[in-house]
Amino acid sequence: MSGHPTIALDAMGGDHGPRVVVPAALDSLDRDPKLRLILVGDRDVLRAAVGGSPHLGDRLSIYHASELVEMHDSPSKALRNKKDSSMRVAINLVKDGTAGACVSAGNTGALMAIAKFVLKTIPGIDRPAIIGIVPSLRGHTHVLDLGANVDCSAEHLRQFAIMGYELVKAVENLPEPKVGLLNIGEEEIKGNEQVKQAVKLIADSHINFIGFVEGNDIYTGDVDVVVTDGFVGNVALKSSEGLAKMISLALKQAFSESWLTKAAGLVALPVLRTFRKRFDPGQYNGASLVGLRGIVVKSHGNADRVAFAKAVEVAALEIEKAVPERIGERVAKVMAEGKAA
Repeated sequence: MSGHPTIALDAMGGDHGPRVVVPAALDSLDRDPKLRLILVGDRDVLRAAVGGSPHLGDRLSIYHASELVEMHDSPSKALRNKKDSSMRVAINLVKDGTAGACVSAGNTGALMAIAKFVLKTIPGIDRPAIIGIVPSLRGHTHVLDLGANVDCSAEHLRQFAIMGYELVKAVENLPEPKVGLLNIGEEEIKGNEQVKQAVKLIADSHINFIGFVEGNDIYTGDVDVVVTDGFVGNVALKSSEGLAKMISLALKQAFSESWLTKAAGLVALPVLRTFRKRFDPGQYNGASLVGLRGIVVKSHGNADRVAFAKAVEVAALEIEKAVPERIGERVAKVMAEGKAA
């Protein structure tokens, strides 16, 4: 890869496929002169979409895949019956070292199943997790798991905490990211047995663990990584997205009620634009499947070209920071210390 980050893009996946992925790829190449991209999918469709781009053949290439994982396909069907899908081929390119990462807006369950089967997990990690970013008062907070693992043991939560700590330490350049375990209260007596056991395990993992945090702490900016199981994490994420949409719609309605409110809206327009930009989900697009022996980033299925390009940016940063290797080193260290104890 000549020292440059190379990313394989599942160009056929998601709600929009090449209509979004190709323009986003070209935008990414214009923005980062060191970046190399591989568009994976139907060769003829992709060549037509790329057109006469000067990047083609230099920093942009096309790799043919004859099949597509549909959004309604079951993970087992995608894994067993679609071995030449754009998603599978893109992940294979990570496996064989042709690409340093894969980005897909396709079926989340299929992506997780294929990535785990092809890339395998880091030694000491039982299950990969999905980690994403939500905005907070002081910037943003990383949350995992966001839906990959509905039922988790205390040990799984400890592994999530270690992975989240190392990823955020690397990509945010934070020497000691603050990690919290999501619970219904901060007191030790609260919570189910799962989190009560997990808090003890995480406390012995030699990371900057601050104990239990509550749902509101995700948005205060007082914690860098929030750990939870995939059921709770996904509900929290979808609730946040729904609330953001509701607030946006409510503001539009409020400023449209009369000529007076419309005038007030014009005065407030710069503030509203800043607010919208800060809390735009597209600015936080790109959730990582951590715990794999390779980098896989999941874009939102209906992401536009700006949002998909953000997911590409996330993947490039994780290549630069060698995130899987750092997680592997941390997990190995924790395991060795556990055996010594």
